[in-house]
Amino acid sequence: MTKSITYSDAGVSIDAANAAVEKIKRLARSTFNARTLSEIGTFGGMFDGAFPGMQSPVLVASADGVGTKLKVAFMTGVHDTVGRDLVNHCTNDILVQGARPLFFLDYVATGVLSPETIVSVVDGVSRGCRENGCVLLGGETAEMPGFYAEGEYDVAGFIVGVVDRGKVIDGGRVAEGDLLLALPSAGLHTNGYSLARKLFFEVAGYGADTHLEALGTTVGEALLRPHLSYLRPLEGLLDTGVIKALAHITGGGLVENVPRVLPEGTAVEIERGSWPVPPVFGVMREIGNVAESEMHRTFNMGVGMVVICSAADAAAVEKHLGGLGEKSYTVGRVVAGARDVRLV
Repeated sequence: MTKSITYSDAGVSIDAANAAVEKIKRLARSTFNARTLSEIGTFGGMFDGAFPGMQSPVLVASADGVGTKLKVAFMTGVHDTVGRDLVNHCTNDILVQGARPLFFLDYVATGVLSPETIVSVVDGVSRGCRENGCVLLGGETAEMPGFYAEGEYDVAGFIVGVVDRGKVIDGGRVAEGDLLLALPSAGLHTNGYSLARKLFFEVAGYGADTHLEALGTTVGEALLRPHLSYLRPLEGLLDTGVIKALAHITGGGLVENVPRVLPEGTAVEIERGSWPVPPVFGVMREIGNVAESEMHRTFNMGVGMVVICSAADAAAVEKHLGGLGEKSYTVGRVVAGARDVRLV
């Protein structure tokens, strides 16, 4: 007689998934607020959609992942930081249009589910949500045997925020003479990791636990530095009208992200050396003899967010940021051109 085959025989453990879900529910509840209308475990998450304080509320949504930074998490066994990275990256993407986050959904997929690993990832997600005033409203944990390498997983995040239509930041007011203020990154954030891993682990032959004097830490620790959220530093400026445009510096670096928020007929000149570049970028450039143009197209080079404002408002923006303990650097200006970036 043929043995009775179970889902577990196919590589999926319902019991392990249920154990993880119970812990995830507690993490999600820690992010709930008065607008949360459902519990984790329902088929859909419900959120109060009334915005009486806004004349014309506009929902802003975005989705992203953390790329091959996950490979560094696998190498080091540190999994909570990538969840926080995920929330911060998505928060910055909608912040660019002036939106504040409302709720977040996550997706975690793996070959064989390790409850401890998944819970660690979601712990980072919930921490990021709390820091950004965002509800972890729901998500999905998928166990797909044979689809992922042993011990590996993938994550994606989905965020929804809101902004009053009259306060949307769209770059339409950007004009010649406006200044660019750079807010520093903590490192690579979540971009350029395919090249970074090739340089550190293949070309140089380092391990994640290799300590480099130039970095002041191990390679793994340097590469896992968090993707910062700029919501708290910029929130007090969103409704003032002083911010003409924001650019989240992700894949493509300054060269490709700043033009995304420029109106026709404008370009920017960015002055080399006008902001401090973290050592990790210099180490990578030296390892692979990487051209400056390639570095700027691949990495953020130490800039996480760019604020464009009038020259008359720049001092007020810097004062606001400084009052919160945030550094900023005047790195360039808007000129006439065809929506490009010139490094001068």
